[in-house]
Amino acid sequence: MSEVKKSSTFMERMFGVKSKAAPTPEPSLAPAPDPSPEPSPAPKPEQPTPAPVPPGPTPEPQPIPAPTPEPATPEPPEMPPAIDPQPSQPPLEIPPSPGGPSSPPEMKKSWWRRLRDGLARSSSSITQGIADIFTKRKLSADTLEDLEDVLVRADLGVSVASRIASVVGKGRYDKQIEPEEVRAILAEEVERVLDPVAQPLEIDASHKPFVILVVGVNGSGKTTTIGKLAKKFKEEGKTLMLAAGDTFRAAAIEQLKVWGERQNVPVIARAPGADAAGLAFDAIKQAQEQNIDIVLMDTAGRLQNRTELMAELDKIVRVMGKVDPDAPHAVLLVLDATVGQNALNQVDIFGKVAGVTGLVMTKLDGTARGGILVAIAEKFRLPVHFIGVGEQADDLEPFAARDFARAIAGFDE
Repeated sequence: MSEVKKSSTFMERMFGVKSKAAPTPEPSLAPAPDPSPEPSPAPKPEQPTPAPVPPGPTPEPQPIPAPTPEPATPEPPEMPPAIDPQPSQPPLEIPPSPGGPSSPPEMKKSWWRRLRDGLARSSSSITQGIADIFTKRKLSADTLEDLEDVLVRADLGVSVASRIASVVGKGRYDKQIEPEEVRAILAEEVERVLDPVAQPLEIDASHKPFVILVVGVNGSGKTTTIGKLAKKFKEEGKTLMLAAGDTFRAAAIEQLKVWGERQNVPVIARAPGADAAGLAFDAIKQAQEQNIDIVLMDTAGRLQNRTELMAELDKIVRVMGKVDPDAPHAVLLVLDATVGQNALNQVDIFGKVAGVTGLVMTKLDGTARGGILVAIAEKFRLPVHFIGVGEQADDLEPFAARDFARAIAGFDE
């Protein structure tokens, strides 16, 4: 109780005094914290937190409109299509200069490389077979028999295959022989067979016009070959005339006309179904009158086993002889390399009917049976003037035995 009084007197005393001492304790009292709650309004600045709420995300939707430039910017690039009509004009220039576009590829890739690439399917089947037989195996009668089988399957012919196997086996029994050595022997033997038939097509200037009759089965590439030959002869400065003797196909007539326009060479043509022998007669007569150097005559494709069609071919040859007793001066048989062994029958029959004087082999780039040319050379000994490994005007080249032999054996130049 006394403490309470003392406190009361103290309070009275404190109130009675000049209250300066009192203020000092006041800050120590709870009232001092009261002002601290006043800063609690400081959380009011939390109200600015709505400021983060401000549609800061709303600008994010603004990037979404960014796609809007898509319609704006891509449309201008679409404007170049208006320029497309200009490139469409060059196609109109392409017909007169097919040799032009075909020449750039020739600049980029040599003839050897195109030949090597074209014969890749033929050479790979042979080289792979050789590798399978002679890798880590000694030479024996079995390995030589396997080698013969590989070469026969590649259409080199039984005679050539047997001779190559014999050369490989000479003095090497029970010895290891590397596949590359076998390929080298293959290349040498193939070149030995082909070298005598690799002959250029000679144009005898004493015959004017020099008449070349082009024959072959359907789809062998006769008309295209004529166009390519026309380009070559034109580049050599010869004057030419083309005769569209495939009167069975309107498309063949039009195709030859296109080649003629490209090379600026006259084309003699008749309506589809016209007599091809009569057309041959007219073509030679006109060429004589115009002092033309060479006449290239196309013929309808015909199977060698169709006697009536072969009889028509015989008629064309006989009618040509009425204008010029020595015509035709060259009869080129165009062979499709993809037919394989059937090509042997074609050479036999066409040779008897039309008196084939030389061969042109096409489509060597589309087959694994390019070895058939070796079998033909071995059997018939007919000159091989040209080979083709593509569709371009420059993809027909004079035949070179060594190049062909090394390419089919899988060697680089």
